[in-house]
Amino acid sequence: MSSCSRPAGRRHTLRVAVAVAAAVPVLAFGASAFASSAATRSGHGTATPIKHLVVIFQENVSFDHYFGTYPQAANTDGTPFHPAAGTPKVDGLTPALLNHNPNLSNPTRLGGQNQQVTCDQDHEYLDEQLAFNHGLMDKFVQHTEVAACAAPTYGAPGLVMDYYDGNSVTGLWNYAQRFAMSDNSHGTTFGPSTPGAINLVAGQTFGVAKVFNPAGPTMPEGEVLAKAGPSGLGTIIGDPQPLYDDCSSRDQAGLSSTNRNIGDLLNDRGISWGFFQGGFKPTATLNGKAVCGAKHNIGAALGATGQYGTKGDYIPHHEPFQYYASTANPHHLPPTSAAMIGKTDQANHQYDVSDFWTTVAADKLPAVSYLKAPGYQDGHAGYSDPLDEQNFVVSTINRLQASPDWSSTAVVIAYDDSDGWYDHQPSTIINGSRSAFDGLDGAGVCGRADSAMAGEQGRCGYGPRLPLLVVSPFAKQNFVDSTLTDQTSILRFIEDNWHTGRIGGGSFDKRAGSLTNLFDFAHPNSTPMILDPTSGAAQNQP
Repeated sequence: MSSCSRPAGRRHTLRVAVAVAAAVPVLAFGASAFASSAATRSGHGTATPIKHLVVIFQENVSFDHYFGTYPQAANTDGTPFHPAAGTPKVDGLTPALLNHNPNLSNPTRLGGQNQQVTCDQDHEYLDEQLAFNHGLMDKFVQHTEVAACAAPTYGAPGLVMDYYDGNSVTGLWNYAQRFAMSDNSHGTTFGPSTPGAINLVAGQTFGVAKVFNPAGPTMPEGEVLAKAGPSGLGTIIGDPQPLYDDCSSRDQAGLSSTNRNIGDLLNDRGISWGFFQGGFKPTATLNGKAVCGAKHNIGAALGATGQYGTKGDYIPHHEPFQYYASTANPHHLPPTSAAMIGKTDQANHQYDVSDFWTTVAADKLPAVSYLKAPGYQDGHAGYSDPLDEQNFVVSTINRLQASPDWSSTAVVIAYDDSDGWYDHQPSTIINGSRSAFDGLDGAGVCGRADSAMAGEQGRCGYGPRLPLLVVSPFAKQNFVDSTLTDQTSILRFIEDNWHTGRIGGGSFDKRAGSLTNLFDFAHPNSTPMILDPTSGAAQNQP
């Protein structure tokens, strides 16, 4: 179904049909003739010609917050954006939603220098469900808006409803127009950063076996749903920090030794991979523990010199592999050599972003790389902004396009959660939950009770709609895909392309929609598209 023909404002009666049939798509590469022959052509045993996947995993943006009016921008400030003829529309903000919205405020465009650094909104597991209100999508102001905004950040009534257009997020809009994007991709579950990050790499937030809180004897309420399944283990629904990380400083959680992630699967196959995060490299060692002290000014791209404060580069709960003993690098040890980046040594596949560029310079790009920007560039409202985010994303993709590996690379730009920002599209609930922290369909209820996988609670989803883009020689050009996908669709792509098998144990990967409609493997176009990191404007016309 095209984005233009899908009805806007689908209501709960359509959304809750837990749809095992609809939610279990055809295998991403299945038994197609292409898949069998591509493995031979690729030379690395991959199911497609993609030998290198780079996932740029950003923070806290709903689809409508960045792409609600795509491809039409106001062009009253910032970098002008003029869509090419034939640019497809998305399931976005219609005139009725802009001017007669069912929420307490209409969506308002954000723009100009003084509206780039904004307040962080409420994006808790329960509060996002309450904002969805049975799929009516009309309670965002009451439940996810943060009422008070401290100066000098921009704040106004109804801020949670507001959106940017291509004059601020120019780089992303240019990538969408040249390459491919989805307008029907979602967070795997409701909730904040940690569930999103763990779903990205495992599709399973259940299995908390250990918790620690240096400030008290119990875990703060709303971080881990205790005894969330028959085994008595818990489910992460909030933002506890990883137990296996020296730089964690507050409540912490560790997943069971039986929980597996994509790193474990790639290791089993001897495939190179790494998670590269800004600020991971320690600034000091204190009593044998790493200290992550690197920080930057918030609003650096705006010329800020401290008026917005500073933010630490490394944010522990954004590093999913540190929740697993099998893939953690607790002391933030460096790789033993440049040649070992992506391979198993004392770093255990967990690195600083600078190590990623070491591999690129040496033409040793791992098969699978996850990139996490330093805090001030990750797009998270309250301590980052669209212009600093653009600087990171565009600089990264410009450098990758200059790499000898570009002709066999795909970059996926994805997000961990919505930050609670308004999006008008209700999600399809494929997994239900019953707990004190559920409320989509009434107190303690989210979706059908019999849909909860393995009886595990606290995993209601899909959650809010999020941006997802593919930048690659193999991406379809100027294309919008409306296939239902989620964060674990990226996981499933890796599993299928590198033949790792499934995570198992209740992972959403077995239900994930395919990303393959975003690609055209028969007609690759390796011509680079170079953007200005500051303005997002195209520097060449490919």
